[in-house]
Amino acid sequence: MRAALCCYLVLLLQSVSSAPTQLKQASLIKSDTRTWLLGWAWGAESTVSIVDRSPVLSFASRPAAFGAEINDPILGYVIPLSSFTVPCAAAANSSSSLLQPNSGCPRLCISGPHQPDPSETWIALVQRGSCEFVKKVREAQRLGARAVVVGGDSPETSGFPDTLVNMYSPEDASDIHIASTFIRYSDYTHLSKLIAASNTSHAGLRTLSLLITAEYGAWEWYSPIVTFIVILLLPSLLTFITLLIHRMRAARAARRERAPEDVVRGLPWRVWTGSGWEKHDPAEDPYAEAPEVPEETAAEAQVVDSGADSKPVEEEPAPSTSQTPSVTAPLQWFDTQLECAICLSEFEKGDKVRVLPCHHIFHLAEVDEWLIQRKKLCPVCKADVTQPPPTAEEPTERTPLLSNTTDDS
Repeated sequence: MRAALCCYLVLLLQSVSSAPTQLKQASLIKSDTRTWLLGWAWGAESTVSIVDRSPVLSFASRPAAFGAEINDPILGYVIPLSSFTVPCAAAANSSSSLLQPNSGCPRLCISGPHQPDPSETWIALVQRGSCEFVKKVREAQRLGARAVVVGGDSPETSGFPDTLVNMYSPEDASDIHIASTFIRYSDYTHLSKLIAASNTSHAGLRTLSLLITAEYGAWEWYSPIVTFIVILLLPSLLTFITLLIHRMRAARAARRERAPEDVVRGLPWRVWTGSGWEKHDPAEDPYAEAPEVPEETAAEAQVVDSGADSKPVEEEPAPSTSQTPSVTAPLQWFDTQLECAICLSEFEKGDKVRVLPCHHIFHLAEVDEWLIQRKKLCPVCKADVTQPPPTAEEPTERTPLLSNTTDDS
């Protein structure tokens, strides 16, 4: 236990002692982090074109995440650094034999009688490998290059695929003021062969006229951040579409469960007078206000009624005692309803009610809202108001008896 604690304290002291160094390194790459992240996220593209050929030959390229941005086209003579430089004697050690012929790794010295004219715009051509990208560009800038084209490494020797890569700097690159871009290995070899076979020369060096232009594709599918956002939002989008389809189906099902308004308006309705039901024509609008009767018309009607009452009433003959008095038939069950099953309130004088096909009655406004907005079924017996009421079948020998009556007399 003590040994483990001692080891933990030693590791903690080492991390604390190395904190200033880590902070210094972080401050060095802070200025380059934003540019690198933008290049990595948005995947800016550029084009390298040979303009002194007909037709123009173009290669796809990718600008570096450090140095100057390619806002304006860059036109100049492309010259491989190996055509007029060699590793300096101070840097030519035992590992110099491992360097590629056109690696562009520092430190380079002028070799031969020819070198680019400083007054002319020229573009350095180097190949990937042997050192970092930022060191190649920094060395080309020291030699006077206006821009740098970095070619890919051979897939057979390096194991890397022949694709475009994002060049970024792991260290501070604020001292680099020229632009650089990366091309594939196959394009690099093609460009090198064209330069070697070119009849154009600049300051005694074989060269070609090269044009570098930028094409920033902010929504390319290879962009990691865009791909991550698409993958993140795709499940949410599919869930939203699923919920939308479900809501649409539920709305259609609810619409099928409701009764059409014209069917509901066509059902019969009545008015409770306090002692009985006053029937009305279904064609009448129950929601229309009753017309106001003028006072003069009401007064004339009262006079007519009073005059009619003043007439002598003829005496009716007394009923014969030999006849049996008539017995009043009992009311049907639906005519004896005195309470609304929706609001559980008794009907009062002047209340308007709706009569459903099943003969259940309810307050007119309440049952209309129920049938049109909610269900097309009777709140009591669940009968469909859009269907005609079932007709009573004629009894047969298989019809069960509902009740047995016996004659006690």
